[in-house]
Amino acid sequence: MTTSDQFLASIQKERPAAAYLFLGPEPYMRRRCRDALIERILPQGSREEGYSPVDLAETTLAAVIDDARSLSLFARERLIWVHSAEAALPRRLASAAEEEEGSDGSPIAQLAAYLKSPTAGTVLVFEASRYDFSGDDKAKLDRVAKFYDAIPRTVEFRALSAEAVRDIAFQLAHHLNLQIGNAEIALLTDAVGGDASRLAAEMEKLSVFAGPGGKVTTEAIRQLVPNASQTTIFALVNALGRKDRAGALRSLDLLVRDGEYLPLALTFLGTQFRLALAAKEANLRNANQAVSHFSKHGVRMWRDRAEQLIRTAESFSALQLERALKSIYAADKGLRDTRPDDRVVMEMLVLEMTA
Repeated sequence: MTTSDQFLASIQKERPAAAYLFLGPEPYMRRRCRDALIERILPQGSREEGYSPVDLAETTLAAVIDDARSLSLFARERLIWVHSAEAALPRRLASAAEEEEGSDGSPIAQLAAYLKSPTAGTVLVFEASRYDFSGDDKAKLDRVAKFYDAIPRTVEFRALSAEAVRDIAFQLAHHLNLQIGNAEIALLTDAVGGDASRLAAEMEKLSVFAGPGGKVTTEAIRQLVPNASQTTIFALVNALGRKDRAGALRSLDLLVRDGEYLPLALTFLGTQFRLALAAKEANLRNANQAVSHFSKHGVRMWRDRAEQLIRTAESFSALQLERALKSIYAADKGLRDTRPDDRVVMEMLVLEMTA
């Protein structure tokens, strides 16, 4: 097993292998690895002819192997990208036993035979992205890895850490010639929920808005990036913690003027208070403890979000957090009433929580 970074380094130093298994759901690094492989083995003028995407949900493994054995009339170098590699696994138990034994007529045995004498200039990549490395998916992913055991090179695409996503943001900023500070990076990664693919798309958008060498501001992120209004919700939470009624109402007014869907804002507010209560009950004292604690329980948590969570937990007692959750629940019911005035309901929540 190798990581995506190890794969990128290896194909720069040596000729790519005849076949790879790309295992795991993380899309950003998988796309980077695909693009690097195309750049490495396919000449600029023949990429359209040399790149062959296929889907095992629509064809068979045997057909893919036959294609790999054949020589192309139009390209000396070929990259055959096999999507939905999981679809080749047998579903019936009898078939599964036969495949695991690798009988001579089975597709997996044909693949093993092909890899002993692969076609020169052809690289096969089997992409299995449906399952994750944890929970109920782990056993399924293990079965995929075992099925494709004949492939000598497996590259894992696990979920990126918060630190890795932050590093990617700075790399993209350099590549796009954008001026962006730490606070703006924190807001941006928070807005995309730590999703590197979304991060790349939003930074492309910001680069068009700011222009070459332009500076990315908090206001630009708030205007252009979905969910970036969460920073205003954090301001609302902080104002509530200080019992700053005027500040909380100003934050609410800003959400309304920005066209924020208030039921969604309330949902985020409820999540923030629930996690803050959990952090207080677990006696979490800093962001590192929060990241470790919530990650163990399957809740994705990046450092900037963890710091906001700890600040919320410090601003309220456990009893206040419980009361706040009850008030939020009541407000949620109010928003579901027939033709409610959402702003009035939210203002009443602010008045109650700052009394």
